[in-house]
Amino acid sequence: MNTSSNGSSERPSSTLGDIDYQALAESIKRWGKELGFQEVGIADFDLSQHQAGLQKWLDKGYHGEMSYMERHQDLRAHPELLHPGSVRAICVRMDYLPKGALFAKVLKNPKLGYVSRYALGRDYHKVMRKRLKQLGDKIQAQFADTDFRPFVDSAPVMERPLAEKAGLGWTGKHSLLLDSKDGSWFFLGELFINLPLPVDSKQQPQCGKCTACITICPTQAIVEPYVVDARRCISYLTIELKGAIPEEFRRPMGNRIYGCDDCQLICPWNRYATPTDEHDFAPRHHLHAPQMMDLFNWTEDEFLKQTEGSPIRRIGHERWLRNIAVGLGNAPYDFAVEDALRARKGEVSALVDEHIEWALAEQARKKELAEAPSQQVKRLVRVVEKGLPRDA
Repeated sequence: MNTSSNGSSERPSSTLGDIDYQALAESIKRWGKELGFQEVGIADFDLSQHQAGLQKWLDKGYHGEMSYMERHQDLRAHPELLHPGSVRAICVRMDYLPKGALFAKVLKNPKLGYVSRYALGRDYHKVMRKRLKQLGDKIQAQFADTDFRPFVDSAPVMERPLAEKAGLGWTGKHSLLLDSKDGSWFFLGELFINLPLPVDSKQQPQCGKCTACITICPTQAIVEPYVVDARRCISYLTIELKGAIPEEFRRPMGNRIYGCDDCQLICPWNRYATPTDEHDFAPRHHLHAPQMMDLFNWTEDEFLKQTEGSPIRRIGHERWLRNIAVGLGNAPYDFAVEDALRARKGEVSALVDEHIEWALAEQARKKELAEAPSQQVKRLVRVVEKGLPRDA
């Protein structure tokens, strides 16, 4: 089945046998950049060297509740089966680092909610899939027998290994793809195609002895170089996990209410990252440096309205409140925070209530600690007034 018809009644006359594949590959890369992709590379589908590592990761349960990672192993190992007839993956990269990212301003202010920088703008799935479809249509306009299918997190595709084979970067110790010119602030997508295009060469790994990402992780989720235990990862806990966030990870979450960027922030290669000019990825003002109290007060209707077209919407209002309750528990003591937490208790679900109760206990603990010095001073005054020794 051809999923790529451009709707034209006139078909181009060129056929696959007429193609200069080297020249076409160069044209595809140029067209891709004209469509807004920062890099374009081409890979074959041989992923045999990655199968054992994936199975080992699954066997250790590092995927947590992401049961979809266990399914369709044949398709992951043989991606060409996802679109029969495909022989190459055209892999693309689209940068998303927003201008004025305000990393430090938000993370250092415990009253603000930190949203992973990739989620500040429009949902990248829609943006990239549309551009990939346009790239496929452009190729098909030149060669009638072209058949293609775009993928952006929409099927069991091992996108990082494919992108690595296509020369878009190397896998860093945090398991993300890194590029020597632009770090790791980018999305990946693929266009499976039936053209035997020349493939690109891999980049050489350049992490060296650096372990900054492993050290900085708030929950120590990078259990060894290149291996992430998702069950400990704040991105997993705030986005993928459907149930209660384990208590051991709630304090380390701090004010991170949707995702976490710490391992990217610390990476030396990201000093070279270029902020994007892509309008769709520009931050939405109400998510850039938001007061957690304001977000916590959103009704479900407000949540749906404010996250329209955003990847945040996929977690739903319940988990949104769950995450923010933890963030408020980690905020400095404030009677207004206590009041806001109590006001929402019993409104949504037992899941949200559990995290509200934890947050209230944390606020009470901080209140007690804040009052402790003044209590000690009062005791000292009473002791002195009684004329007793100071160490009584």
